[in-house]
Amino acid sequence: MRIMALDVGSRTIGVACSDALYITAQGIETIRRTSHEKDFQRIAELIREYEVDTIVVGMPKNMNGTKGERAEKTEAFVEKMKEVISTPVVYWDERLSTVMAEKSLIAADVSRKKRKEVIDKMAAVVILQGYLDSRS
Repeated sequence: MRIMALDVGSRTIGVACSDALYITAQGIETIRRTSHEKDFQRIAELIREYEVDTIVVGMPKNMNGTKGERAEKTEAFVEKMKEVISTPVVYWDERLSTVMAEKSLIAADVSRKKRKEVIDKMAAVVILQGYLDSRS
């Protein structure tokens, strides 16, 4: 079994998955959002493919720890997802995950165009790795 992380944005969903030993996180894909039905269908396919037993969803809190509009939209997305996907969901504070992902991509000398394509997937990796590290 594995743990999957989702970085839910308004246009895309970054997806990462742990290894079977829950040690490392790898980016899987960036889902282009079209409709809840299609988004959930793809997430369900990935859950089956990677044998996922837990989903970690990045919670985009404000820097002062409060929940803003983006956090509320993320919670609404998860509530709808729970209607069709029964895998347990855990929220993880994702403050600065996109910034950390961007910095690591810049450090790896990834072009601006390529960074734009993979940033959400990398943010999901940062979220998942933080969650995995907190468990040990």
